[in-house]
Amino acid sequence: MTSLTLNEVVADYGKGRVLGPLSLTLSPGEHVALVGKSGAGKSTLLDLMYTHWRHQNAALIPQQLGLVDTLSTFHNVYMGGLSRHSTCHNLITLARPFRRDVADISPLLERLEIADTCWNRAGELSGGQRQRVAAARVLYQAGSVLLADEPVSSLDGPQAASVMAALTDTYATAVLAMHDVELALRFCDRVIGIHQGTIALDQPSRRLTTRDVLPLYES
Repeated sequence: MTSLTLNEVVADYGKGRVLGPLSLTLSPGEHVALVGKSGAGKSTLLDLMYTHWRHQNAALIPQQLGLVDTLSTFHNVYMGGLSRHSTCHNLITLARPFRRDVADISPLLERLEIADTCWNRAGELSGGQRQRVAAARVLYQAGSVLLADEPVSSLDGPQAASVMAALTDTYATAVLAMHDVELALRFCDRVIGIHQGTIALDQPSRRLTTRDVLPLYES
């Protein structure tokens, strides 16, 4: 994978500027945390990244997760791999999943501790379970770069760490919008802080402490 670049991108809402202009480059092998308070522009920046980089096989976990509530956990995860199969195969799977597909997906559900929800409808799951289904979907997709908007916000400490480990182990290159600064510093090697739609901080995580990042949430 080559470097991924945004050059002087902007985002407007109505007559107001909500993001940019800003530029950044994501190098292969980087795990980047986007930090900053709600409304700073993190989600907007992730949307722009996906718009610009989706043709390079970017995988996305949107903040609203994008699950189909009437489908099972299995089928929601399977959707991450639709492009790997024929239309006929996908239609048959909707009614009667193939054993090999179940065998491929089951270890992902076990790793994220949601194997017991395999055939439950997504709409019946808790918020934390739904986040893990969305995580399992991008693990199954196995894209070239992961873009994730608050992927562990509904999970407690050990579960959040487990999902972050699974995501960053699977994706060598990733951008994750995070509110949990400690997790951001632990699992990402670069931190980009967003404040009022601009980049206010861009440093390797090894040079930062929680105290260095918290001012982004205070003003």
